[in-house]
Order: sequence, then structure tokens, then C-alpha cells
Amino acid sequence: MKFEQTLASGLLIKRYKRFLADIDISGDNTPDQVITIHCPNTGAMTGCNVPGSRVWFSASDNPKRKYPNTWELLETQEGDWACINTALANKLVEEAIESGVIDALGGYELLAREVRYGEEKSRIDILLSGHPKDARDCYIEVKSVTLLMDDGIGMFPDAVSARGQKHLRELMSMVEAGHRAVLLFCVNHTGIERVRPADHIDAEYGELLRQAAGKGVEVMAYGAEISNTAIRLVSEIPVELANQTVS
Repeated sequence: MKFEQTLASGLLIKRYKRFLADIDISGDNTPDQVITIHCPNTGAMTGCNVPGSRVWFSASDNPKRKYPNTWELLETQEGDWACINTALANKLVEEAIESGVIDALGGYELLAREVRYGEEKSRIDILLSGHPKDARDCYIEVKSVTLLMDDGIGMFPDAVSARGQKHLRELMSMVEAGHRAVLLFCVNHTGIERVRPADHIDAEYGELLRQAAGKGVEVMAYGAEISNTAIRLVSEIPVELANQTVS
């Protein structure tokens, strides 16, 4: 996925009120200039909200927007790139399916987004159907991962997620109904080499994830290639489901 416009950049001052961030866009020959931009990420953003990190943002010409700029990417002080805009994850997975990057999800004739399903009144991120060799529909829940721990370990979630727990229950019910169900971690941080459930943050999510995998929900993760001009999923990375203590 290429960004539709050239992204501008500045240095992060602080992220606050979940949806806002102040950044310094001063140049070498310009006076101090601070602007407030929209942060399209409701998570804790641990490690991705360090003051002084470089922020890349897009601009909108919609006159109704109070904050016309949107935080898209972050360059961490360690040299990694992270996608902050979680709304892009579904599109990245869709593109990866259609381009053949995610071979395990290929061969379906139809792809639908945000389809209502389940007893808990959810919307599935991606629904695949019409596979010539598999009559089952395939329900795909996408989760964006940017929480980097030590040694290249990425974890999800970065905060207690009742919504994420609900999605796991819904996926298990789809398997019980005879369908195919997939939890796909869209790893939007170039420093992450493998993914684990964040049991130290949300123990119930970790247990539900292991339960779901045991009942036939497929769990996979794909890492992204990120720059200030484009982002795309490129390769599968390992998912480690064992409960492990984090110091």
C-alpha cells in the first residue's frame, strides 16, 4: 500500500487523551512550531509514544476536521518503523491475501469486509468464501501488533481488551459451526520477529487465545515492510502461544 500523499514529519512531544498528539515541526531555519494531530490508535502504544521520536503524518483538506493531520507512522529511537494508524491493518491484510503473500488464505473467489456475525453481535474484519476446494467460509479477525518487548518479541494486546476476548469467543463459535476461523496478527513494527500473547497485561486474553487455537482457530502473524512512502506485509513470522513469564 502506497500512501496517497507525501507524509510530513516532526518530533513527538507527547500523546494524550488517546486521540491527540503534539508534535514539533520546526525546521533548522524556522522558529519553534508545535501542532496537534489526530492519533488513530486507541491502545496504550507502549514504546511507540516516546517523546523525541520522529512522527510521520498525513494531511486532510476536509474543512470539517478540527485536526486535519493524522499520525500514520513512527520512527523509533532504535531505528525501527511502526505503523500507528490501526485502521490500515485490515487493508494491508486484504492486499496481502489478494497478492498471494498469505498463501494459506488464497483461492477464495469472494472477499467481504465488516460482515455482521456471531451471537455477540460482532463484525468480522474479513470474510472469504467461494473456495473451489473448500466449502467452508473463512472468518478472519485482524489484530495490529506494535508492542515490542526484548529480543524481538511482539505482544498483543497492549492493554486489557474485552473486545479482543469477545472476538476470540466468536471465532471459536464459527469453528464449532463448521466454518474456518483465523486470528491474524498484522505486525506493524519492523523490530518484531515473533509474537506472543501478553499474558502479563491481559491473562484472560492469553488463556482464550490458547483455548481458541486448541479448538481449531488458526493463529498466524505476518510482518510488515514500512517506509514513509509505503507499507506492505511481506512474510510470516512465528507465533508462540505458551504462557511465559515476562520480567
